[in-house]
Amino acid sequence: MPGVRAYYDMVAETFGEHYQRQHQIAGNPPSAEQTRLHILMQRFIALGVKSVYDVGLGEGTPLLAFARMGLSVAGCDISEHMLEQARKRLADSHVDISRLQWGDIRDSATIANQLALGPFDALVALGVLPHVEHDALVLRNMRLFLTQGSRVFIEFRNKLFSLFTCNRYTKEFILDELLGGVAEDVRQAVAEELDRRLAIDQPPVRCAPNGQAITDDEMLWKFHNPFEVTELLEREGFGNVRFHWYHYHPAFPMLERSLGRRFWDEAERLEREQSPSSWRGYFLCSAFVAEAEVQ
Repeated sequence: MPGVRAYYDMVAETFGEHYQRQHQIAGNPPSAEQTRLHILMQRFIALGVKSVYDVGLGEGTPLLAFARMGLSVAGCDISEHMLEQARKRLADSHVDISRLQWGDIRDSATIANQLALGPFDALVALGVLPHVEHDALVLRNMRLFLTQGSRVFIEFRNKLFSLFTCNRYTKEFILDELLGGVAEDVRQAVAEELDRRLAIDQPPVRCAPNGQAITDDEMLWKFHNPFEVTELLEREGFGNVRFHWYHYHPAFPMLERSLGRRFWDEAERLEREQSPSSWRGYFLCSAFVAEAEVQ
């Protein structure tokens, strides 16, 4: 995961801005990260969670929020710079930072010393599964921190959202997923038709200049099909799977700029009015948190 580590080292100092609320002074809606954090906090309250382990704790904003709720917190991150930011953020709020350390969830040896801090009532992994190649291995390592009845809250990027975007992701999903077993000549005809009908140049691929750090488009960013996520979690000993959808899109992403404020007003309304388990989330949300219970 060297590219992932380099990217998050690069953005560590500014990453917390995703959670900051000063932009709401102008009346803008909450960010996707704020909405996601609110979902987690509400579920922790409902479940009576007392302790939480954060895999990929980032710059520490979610973990600090959990600590302020009175929860016992611990966690790890693969980015040393992110870890530095998290330690500073939590230390400034007088939270014990000795339970925060560098660790790679793909390698259980790097986090083995923290197992004695558990088992935990809940484990959170935000922005982790999109970056790993072997999902099952990571889920097994996460289970080491938990016991029967504990919950995981894992963020995934929603592959089905590609059907709504009407851009290059739509083409990729149709050809690679829906039509993966179809004859090549038929797939080519479909591809040519999609090129005429979709915004294939959107979103533009970001590439860093020579000699500079990578962009987020140049590292592993996996999308997950929610139908397959349920099967994945159940195979690894988790049950009672439920999805919490967030980051609703009321229009194609390419219309965000032209619609301006109306885009985000409607996005906020959908976030507020839709049930967390609404079927519309399968297609209108770019991400979801899967909650599951250790069996």
